[in-house]
Amino acid sequence: MESLFSFSTPSLTTPLFSRSRSPNNLKTLIFSSSSYSSSSVCDHFCKCNGSDHQSATDEDLSISAAHDILGVDRDCSIADLKSAFRSRVKLFHPDVQKSGSDSMIRRVISAYELLLERNGFGAYEREQLDPFDKPECEAFDLFVNETLCVGKGCPYSCVKTAPHAFSFVASTGTARATSQGHGDDYEVQLAVGQCPRSCIHFVTPSQRVILEELLDSIMSFPFNSSADADYLYSLITKAKFENNRYRKPKRQPKASTDNVDWF
Repeated sequence: MESLFSFSTPSLTTPLFSRSRSPNNLKTLIFSSSSYSSSSVCDHFCKCNGSDHQSATDEDLSISAAHDILGVDRDCSIADLKSAFRSRVKLFHPDVQKSGSDSMIRRVISAYELLLERNGFGAYEREQLDPFDKPECEAFDLFVNETLCVGKGCPYSCVKTAPHAFSFVASTGTARATSQGHGDDYEVQLAVGQCPRSCIHFVTPSQRVILEELLDSIMSFPFNSSADADYLYSLITKAKFENNRYRKPKRQPKASTDNVDWF
C-alpha cells in the first residue's frame, strides 16, 4: 500500500477495509461546507441508511446522493469539495450530533471518496487532503491503540476511571472508546493522563475513522500484523504532531460605520 505521507512507512500486509474500498482512498478523508442544515442532512441519512444509521459502503451511494450529502453542485471544484467535506464532519461531530454521529461521518467520507474518484482528481490532490497532514478541526475524539493496551489487568484502568467513555472489548479484553464528545471531561482527561502505556489519544473525526479501520484489520489478524501495528503507530505519531500545530481559523473583525460621524 502507498504511504499516506512523503516519509517512508511500512507497507501493509493485510487489507485495511472489509468493504470494497481501495486503501489509496485513505488519502481522501477531509471535510466540507454547505448551506444545508444539520436536520436536513440527517433526514437524508435516514432515508439512505434506515432509522438505525447503519454503516454504508460505496455501493450504497449514487452520484446524486453523494452530491446531496455533501451539499455541492455537480460542477464543483476540488476546493468546494474539500470545504464541503470539512463542514460536514464538523456538523456531525459528537459534540454537535449526539446520536448516529459515527455512521454519518463514515457516509460523508464515502460520498467524498466517490466524488473525488468520479471527478478524476489525482494522487497529488488526494495527498493535499490527508487529515494526518492537515487536520480538519481540533482533536477531541478518543482513540485507544489496543495493540498496546494492558486490558482488564491495568492498575489505572480507563474503563474504571471514565466508564461513560470507555469499555472493555469482550473478544480481546482491551479497552475501547465507546463514546465521543468528552474533550473537556475531567474523568476522561484523567484516564488519558494515567494510562501506563500512553495508548489513549485525542484525534480528529476523520483521523479516528482511518485509525479504527486499520486497528480492526490488525485485531482480525493478530499473528500477521506487525507491519500494520508499526504503520498504525506512525499514523498516531503524525496525528499528534499535526494536531498540536492546529490553530482555529481566526475570526475576522466586523467593521461598522453606524456610529461614525461623517463630516
